[in-house]
Amino acid sequence: MILKQYYLGCLAHASYLIASKAAGEAVVVDPQRDIDQYLEDAESLGVDIKHVFLTHFHADFLAGHLELRDRVGSKIYLGARAKADYEFVSMKDGDVLEFDEVHLNILETPGHSPESISILVFDLNTDKDNPYAVLTGDTLFIGDVGRPDLRASLGWDAEELGGMLYESIHNKLLKLPDETLIYPAHGAGSLCGKKLSEDTVSTIGDQKIYNYALQEMTKHEFIEIVTENQPDAPSYFTYDAILNTKEHESLVSTIEKSLKPISLDELLELQKRDVQILDVRDPEDYASMHIRGSINIGLGGKFATWAGTILDNKKPILIIADIGTEQEAAIRLGRIGYDNLSGFLEQGMGAVKNRNEILRGTPRLTAKELHDEVSSENGILIVDVRNKNEWNDGHIKHSINVPLNHLKERITEIPRDKFTVIHCQAGYRSSVACSILECEGYSNFSDLIGGYSVWIAATR
Repeated sequence: MILKQYYLGCLAHASYLIASKAAGEAVVVDPQRDIDQYLEDAESLGVDIKHVFLTHFHADFLAGHLELRDRVGSKIYLGARAKADYEFVSMKDGDVLEFDEVHLNILETPGHSPESISILVFDLNTDKDNPYAVLTGDTLFIGDVGRPDLRASLGWDAEELGGMLYESIHNKLLKLPDETLIYPAHGAGSLCGKKLSEDTVSTIGDQKIYNYALQEMTKHEFIEIVTENQPDAPSYFTYDAILNTKEHESLVSTIEKSLKPISLDELLELQKRDVQILDVRDPEDYASMHIRGSINIGLGGKFATWAGTILDNKKPILIIADIGTEQEAAIRLGRIGYDNLSGFLEQGMGAVKNRNEILRGTPRLTAKELHDEVSSENGILIVDVRNKNEWNDGHIKHSINVPLNHLKERITEIPRDKFTVIHCQAGYRSSVACSILECEGYSNFSDLIGGYSVWIAATR
């Protein structure tokens, strides 16, 4: 048996290929939408990907189950409570998929979502009685459990799902042998939980010791602890969860149709029609010079998460990128189902030479310059766009906290006539925030270079 984990850092997402060379078959579990890596590995192993599982309808990315079905004829498997527009095999507690030495036994483990399943992986060549591993999806993480509140907008009560999660963990997963390997669908950085570990594999025994949510407590206590202090879920989470139940066009097809070069004049015309101009360059390059009215979400940070938070999935998007990175931006947008592309600026920022009337730079301050401004008592406003927990851990005196994901709805809290300094932890989110302010007509603002981390280092 072969079990391989694929880890996509920008989405903190893990997917899996399980193969039997003897049978010439493979399964892919929770695939990302760009599927070439699975196909390449299957070919090198001499196996066919005949099966694809979703442990649940993922909210934070658009899965690649339809891509695998359409490219190589994989059969789709979902939990027994799942409802979808496409044909699938419904899997309930105790159902088994087997090919030669590989047996996959299904556990229904609702809680993070009602249709969630976990997959027990047996390698009969090694042990016929005990599972080698369990693929837990978003039910059980390393260091955490799946949050039960993400389906609230679809009519599911967080406490009800929290109770299901407790039963799934205590009555099923924790009854597995301590040496069973745990392979979850997400790691640290995912918004599907609050305390996910950097580790991508553990064991049932270790999690009994180190996972805060698996300690001895009542169901009521468990529900309270797993529902409190969860990070804000981006609005695109519901969009993706629903889209994962629907038939939709493949990523390859949408990119072929939409990722086309656009001239600068065409871009400016499209901008008048409310097309979103997305500049995916690094914040430093964006600050140096950019097209007025563009939004900066750099490929170097948590691009997909912030694109899904800031951009409107109903309005077309036009990409400005360093030459050669346009397709990467399109793929990463496609991973969250944002297929609404109008193209990319041909030649990137090289297309805007000698067009100063459409260009702007973002004013920036060093930590020392900000310290001098604060000391001069000029009455500046400092806006911290980090999340609430980061703010509570420490912040610049007299600053206000407006988390980036709430900036648009709270933008009236920032006066237009007062000099404002924007900052985050390191400068990525503050660049996004400054671009939003500019789009909203603000001009009297500056970005703190290096963010709060540099401020702390400079003021010690």
